[in-house]
Amino acid sequence: MSASRRSGATDELGPEGSEPEREGPAGSDLLAALLDGMDAALCAFDADGVVTHWNREAERILGWTAEEAVGRAGFAGWAVRSADAEEVEARLMSAMDAPGRQVNEFALLTKDGRRVLVRTQSAAVRGPGREPAGVYCAFSEVHAQIDLERSIALSEALLEDAGWGVVLVDADLRPAVVNAYAARALGAGRTSVLGRPLGELLSQGVEELESALTHVLAEGAPPAPAELWVAVRTPEGERRRCWRSGFVRLSSPLAEEPVPLGVGWLFQDVTEARQGEQEASLLRFRTQQLHRAARAAAECENPAEAVTVHLDFALAGFADHAVIDRVAEGGADTDRVRLVRIAETPSGAPGPCRIDGRAGLPVLYADGHPALQCVERAGTVRAGAGSLKGDAAREWAPARQWPQGTVHALCTVLRSRGRTLGAVTFLRTSHRTAFERADAMYAEDVAAHIATALDLAALLPGEG
Repeated sequence: MSASRRSGATDELGPEGSEPEREGPAGSDLLAALLDGMDAALCAFDADGVVTHWNREAERILGWTAEEAVGRAGFAGWAVRSADAEEVEARLMSAMDAPGRQVNEFALLTKDGRRVLVRTQSAAVRGPGREPAGVYCAFSEVHAQIDLERSIALSEALLEDAGWGVVLVDADLRPAVVNAYAARALGAGRTSVLGRPLGELLSQGVEELESALTHVLAEGAPPAPAELWVAVRTPEGERRRCWRSGFVRLSSPLAEEPVPLGVGWLFQDVTEARQGEQEASLLRFRTQQLHRAARAAAECENPAEAVTVHLDFALAGFADHAVIDRVAEGGADTDRVRLVRIAETPSGAPGPCRIDGRAGLPVLYADGHPALQCVERAGTVRAGAGSLKGDAAREWAPARQWPQGTVHALCTVLRSRGRTLGAVTFLRTSHRTAFERADAMYAEDVAAHIATALDLAALLPGEG
């Protein structure tokens, strides 16, 4: 179907002396093919306001075919209400005397009588002497334009003002667009992260993130958001964060078959909330363990057995090993404190804590040993291998009379009825983190129960 149904319509808007229309791909047929192939609705008027061109998109929007539209004088009586016809025609034809394009919005009528609000862009068509020869007009439904503008506005808002991170990842799993929130979360500038592998930005959790992105590229978005724990590389060191993440596969809207452009990754930092939940859960568990230990210890006929019961319950999820040292006879009254090992967990294999008198001989702790400091200060002392490497790291635990592989220690004083009875030491290997303040508080609660049991067991010299 040609975009022009009037013989010579193309010549009317073309230069004087142009050749008449010919059959084939030249002349008006070529122009008609070009106009019909465009996505925009296009029409044209000559200097008298008569419709000379009408393409397929105009047919789609208004329902009027080219045969019905071409040759009509303006829109009056068919494509616009009679009451509005004069104003619409004046606004359209004013483009002949104005420079550049004119933009207008008004309502047109479809063939079935519906009103459609359109946005038009019109400009003058010049003759051979640059005199106005007509007007061409491109128009589209306003709601389509509004949808586009909303999409653009949403994209800009997501990239500028959103309260969550937005990262557009290309098919090579590298950031292509990053908003301000995401840049802060990644500890870098918005442009400095573009095109970099995710492994350069994250030291932990990158495998899980890349696996999720690859899945979305291949299969589409997952049914629910995922929470990913990562460690972000920053100039100040690594920061462990929890990001609640959602993913959207991006495909080209211009291709007949979906062509993946990448993945839209949206995330929020929920680290504080998750850490709070973990701490609350850990506190509940430890409180329950203390309660269970007290009930089990109450069933023990021998108070010395109650000491090991408390220690066994305390170790669950808290430490790998533990030792109990009591103050040797006369140790509290001399200048140098001496400690005797009375109980410990097996270091070679898992098993319950056992009483170990060690023949009443003091443990050979060197000066400044954490257990000695704990007793002398009547408080809690934390120690660790720190940044030691190689042989120094391997010798750190044996030099302190602790099992091989220990890297973190927490010594808590045992006191009952105003007396220092000894110290309990909790030990962790390298697969656990260092002891923190909350761990010290829990250890002090456990030590209070153990000290009471020790006092009842009369394990101190002279106590029966």
